[in-house]
Amino acid sequence: MAAALHTAQLTLLNNQQALPKLAQICVIAAVAVTVWDMRRRTRKSLSRLDPHELRDVGLTPGQAGREAAKAFFQR
Repeated sequence: MAAALHTAQLTLLNNQQALPKLAQICVIAAVAVTVWDMRRRTRKSLSRLDPHELRDVGLTPGQAGREAAKAFFQR
């Protein structure tokens, strides 16, 4: 589901002095869900790396395992 904002929509948002409260809440929720999805995908990929690949990114298998075991909402 890749529904990006079009240039005209971004321009409209950028020209607003302040968004209505409901729009602010929706933007905050959308950003949170996007961050959570990115963490989930990154951690899933991290759990699949071989030890030599982990060395390339500067992580030990233990560090990678601890990070991959975190829930999507954890920092």
